[in-house]
Amino acid sequence: MSEKHHTRIKVCGITRLEDALTASRLGVDAIGFVFYPKSPRYITPVQATKIIRQLPPFVSAVGLFVNPTQSEIDEVLRHCPLGVVQLHGDESPEFCMAQPRRVMKAIPVSSLEDLKRAQTYPCAVLLDTKAPEGVYGGTGKSFDWSLLKNFEHEHPLILAGGLNASNVEAALSVRQWFAVDVSSGVEISPGIKDSAKLCEFVARVNSF
Repeated sequence: MSEKHHTRIKVCGITRLEDALTASRLGVDAIGFVFYPKSPRYITPVQATKIIRQLPPFVSAVGLFVNPTQSEIDEVLRHCPLGVVQLHGDESPEFCMAQPRRVMKAIPVSSLEDLKRAQTYPCAVLLDTKAPEGVYGGTGKSFDWSLLKNFEHEHPLILAGGLNASNVEAALSVRQWFAVDVSSGVEISPGIKDSAKLCEFVARVNSF
């Protein structure tokens, strides 16, 4: 009998302390903060730091950036005790590997060609739904997960894009994921989480 795999959970787009603490109490592994000013879930480094400092031990803080300069990342890190940097734009493999924190590269997916690009990154990869040109993530829509059945990557794979309590079990049945990443699927409105939706999502992942 194969050993049961623990699928980790990241809740992204946190803007309120109460949502971060609710997620932590439910056993979520990571909390994501969006440092992309064009996002409706944007949070300032100072605001994020106030939340991060009240997280319990062993809950990782992840900072999401889109096409930042290194100095922009460094400035956020000067304020925020982030454990992981999530790069969600057109950053190169070299830029990713030059980061002073653990890094996760988001790859927008709509075809097998996109997965070939994912193979060029020697780090954890987050597979997300491809958005329209010039838009980075946040579509609230899922992509064709069957593309991923035979996809191999030597680093952790994280699934994002339109996940919610009603479809996450289907996503988990496709393959073994290191983690799943949810945002709009557990929200009342952008950046405001729904505790009931969050609770149900976590329960579905943990029971699979």
